[in-house]
Amino acid sequence: MQLTRRAFLGGAAAAPVLARAPLASETPAQVLRAAPVSVQLAPSDFPKTDLWAFNGTVPGETLRLRQGEMFRARLENGLEQETTIHWHGQRLPNAMDGVPYMTQAGVLPGESFDYAFPLRDAGTFWYHPHANSLEQISRGLAGVMIVEEPQGPDVDGEEVLVFDDWRLDEGAQIHHSFGNRHDMSHDGRLGNYITVNARPELTGEQVSGARLRLRLVNTATARIFRLRFQGLRAWEAALDAMPLETPAETTELVLAPAQRADLFVDITAAPGEEAMIASVERDGTYAMVTWTASGPAQAPRPAPAPLPPNDMPVVSPDTARRQPLTLEGGAMRGLPEQAVWKGEKQAARTLIEGGQFWLFNGVAGMPDAPLLDASLGETIRIPITNRTAFPHAMHLHGMHFREIAADGALGPWRDTLLVAADETREIVFVADNPGDWMFHCHMAAHQMSGMMNWIRVT
Repeated sequence: MQLTRRAFLGGAAAAPVLARAPLASETPAQVLRAAPVSVQLAPSDFPKTDLWAFNGTVPGETLRLRQGEMFRARLENGLEQETTIHWHGQRLPNAMDGVPYMTQAGVLPGESFDYAFPLRDAGTFWYHPHANSLEQISRGLAGVMIVEEPQGPDVDGEEVLVFDDWRLDEGAQIHHSFGNRHDMSHDGRLGNYITVNARPELTGEQVSGARLRLRLVNTATARIFRLRFQGLRAWEAALDAMPLETPAETTELVLAPAQRADLFVDITAAPGEEAMIASVERDGTYAMVTWTASGPAQAPRPAPAPLPPNDMPVVSPDTARRQPLTLEGGAMRGLPEQAVWKGEKQAARTLIEGGQFWLFNGVAGMPDAPLLDASLGETIRIPITNRTAFPHAMHLHGMHFREIAADGALGPWRDTLLVAADETREIVFVADNPGDWMFHCHMAAHQMSGMMNWIRVT
């Protein structure tokens, strides 16, 4: 199936245990059942697509909660394989992190698991399995979790936009090519059909001059969305749930797998014109969201105020312990003659036959020893050097980090950082959440074929 939606108009080029305030309340237990479902994903002249979903919807049910609440959820497994839920971006107790055989046992078919943790941070998060992630996420198991601030921003409306891609066969079914060597050793499982909120394009109407809060989430396992705006004035307000000190005006946004962005946008299109969000793809630029502006037009507003900050630690890079991380392997660059896998040095051919194509510091797959063993409260800085021919979306569980710029300035708080080929990016964080935490590439094919490690905080 080829992408057949209309091109974007307008001349765009193709191309824990943590200190916190007392809990305000406790949410009722949320039941999330992972099970098969059929969804009209492709256009109506195609059959429904057999997917896996939480509570029968794709994307999964949006969980809207309040900062300071205690969140409780029960995962019920209606699949034929084990699963879990990882609450991506949440700073939570280690036992609730949803990583099978690291923080919990996998939830077997027909069984359930109860999650409970305080919602310390406001922002845009998402939830997804961390068992057989490549297949389970690619089949639709993902949803958005919104934790609202006590006092919301001054906007006229809010939209949640979930960007994803799907690899479909000619009958609009999920292609069974999971784990093939090409995907694993190249840029991952890229789909041939892109959607927003499981639709090829969202359309609607907005008042000219209205201000919206947009919550954008990339749930794809490999695709990097490059989004452009027309008929909109946009400001980045938060990245990976963490507010920026000052909203930053932008005309486009790069959203790597697992990343989120909160935007304020003003509809600048005149009544009768269109405001658009488009995705720049290899074969063209495609409208993903199209709003027709209606009148009468509202007067322009001043730049938006920042969102209230979450309670984040103070980082001191100058006193931090340094732990380098080098990414190697993959197609084009290849593996060295020998590398460590399963605790022993193995020939490159052995790794390839075992589906391992990538290395962290010369090690493939999850090692017995952590990348680093940090003391609680210690500050750590990790220069990440990408010697591969592909970008990687590096995700740290349980904690957020800041990037250290070349001039020493600290970037915004993130939990997922896109590191391009032949690039070195350095992050710094405070190890303030005890437990064993995964640190991996969020391109799921890369993670499952070598690019995963872990950090211990004690």
